[in-house]
Amino acid sequence: MKTAVVIPCYRVRRHIEGVLAGIGPDIDRIFVIDDGCPEGTGRFVEEAVRDPRLRVIFHAENRGVGAAMVTGYRAALDDGAEIVVKMDGDGQMDARLIPQFTAPLRARAADYAKGNRFFHPDYLLRMPKLRVLGNTLLSFANKLISGYWDLMDPANGFTAIHRTALRLLPLDKIDERYFFESDMLFRLNVARAVVVDTPMQAVYADEQSHLRVSRVLCVFPWQYLNRFAKRVFFNYFLRDFNLGTLALLFGLPLVAFGTSFGLYHWIIAHFSGTQATAGTVMVAALPVILGFQLLLFFLQFDILSVPKKPLAAAGPPPPPLP
Repeated sequence: MKTAVVIPCYRVRRHIEGVLAGIGPDIDRIFVIDDGCPEGTGRFVEEAVRDPRLRVIFHAENRGVGAAMVTGYRAALDDGAEIVVKMDGDGQMDARLIPQFTAPLRARAADYAKGNRFFHPDYLLRMPKLRVLGNTLLSFANKLISGYWDLMDPANGFTAIHRTALRLLPLDKIDERYFFESDMLFRLNVARAVVVDTPMQAVYADEQSHLRVSRVLCVFPWQYLNRFAKRVFFNYFLRDFNLGTLALLFGLPLVAFGTSFGLYHWIIAHFSGTQATAGTVMVAALPVILGFQLLLFFLQFDILSVPKKPLAAAGPPPPPLP
């Protein structure tokens, strides 16, 4: 299978030459996407690296890692690549692991492989403590919005995707900034692609992350809520209507009614100095208990609905989604 590597570049001039040197001969094409880099990484690569597999593509201005990857994905598809690997240009990813990422795709056992730095406890000891905490919280949130309950480390940028799955993704709708990796998982779930984790160890040196905590706290929650609502609508109302749908339809109103009813009467009792009757308490408690049980059933149903049949195993790729 023809394999291409896409490397989005922004302020990685110090590391990019070493990253390119580590890519083995099993890779057929290398796309370096200069995302409006103020250090001129793209021009530096053109002048310093002599590799016939290399092609440099420039963005006139910085558009974000997601936009750079979409440019690279399109170029790789046009070039006939069947597997496209994403690597960062900051030297944190070991190119020798590429065969481990592409192996399940070559075997048509998966459509998308991503790195997981949480697989071995020893790997976590080498990660900065703040990154461990942040990635753990993001992992739990991402399980909910993506539907891939068996995955960890969603912000990991070391990935490989099969052409069949890539052609199904609406590339023009994928987030252009740092929400790119999480948005990819959401889109893949909607396409019913099989995703697997690949154990890896990150290398941390003098590279700097451009992701700010303030951006995560202010922007990511709304994006997570938006993608979760879309996934539930696509999978449980538009594409299918099943027991999980019924559990959600009845569970949410019951919890909402019981909570609001109980809170309303608690406020009245508090300010009037009277105690709520046993009947009032039961009317508030029973819907909450029953609704919570239904929501737990929906959660279990969702966990068991993780895609298991690879798209690539079905044969030639279908036309892309509109």
